[in-house]
Amino acid sequence: MSEPKLNLVTTASTAAPDPFDLDSLRVSQAFTETAGVKKLLRTVPVHKPKPQDFVRVHPSDQYRLDVPLVELKDDREDYLVVRDLLGELTGEIVLKTLFTAINRQGVLFLWPVRLPDPEGRQNEWHRSMREATEIGMTQWTRVKANMSLGAYEITVADGAMVEPVWPDVPFQELIRLAFRDRLITAIDHPVIKRLRGLG
Repeated sequence: MSEPKLNLVTTASTAAPDPFDLDSLRVSQAFTETAGVKKLLRTVPVHKPKPQDFVRVHPSDQYRLDVPLVELKDDREDYLVVRDLLGELTGEIVLKTLFTAINRQGVLFLWPVRLPDPEGRQNEWHRSMREATEIGMTQWTRVKANMSLGAYEITVADGAMVEPVWPDVPFQELIRLAFRDRLITAIDHPVIKRLRGLG
């Protein structure tokens, strides 16, 4: 008596699902919204906007501050100075406003803009930069240096762009993140020694 033959052909309806099926692996673009993921803000750069970036400036005066800074132009870095040292660092500090700004990619940064001198004078570079921050409070704005003009060119976006989403972070925390390694609290700070030829 012959053994019955096994039917080894399986139909598509009874086959096990492929665990590597792309549709089952693909994450939807809305995943981070539905999954309750919150992006942590751990880095806050301090710089002027890049020439190609459209940016907005936080309109609240709670998100800007006039501060004393030491500029290291070769390193392109600004160091925040505590007020108690101002008398000892005359001639080595510059006064700037730190504006909270954000680009279209959602990168938050502090935008330092030089203040006028005690007589209210400022050159066209500083004046046009400050004007750009004011425009940026209501419109997406781009600034680009124009050497022939001797000032920054200001461009606003033609088309409608969505309003920026500002992180829910206090301004003091933004300052802390931006200057955590660049705060001068004592006259023997390495940056001050370097400026005075002592380091």
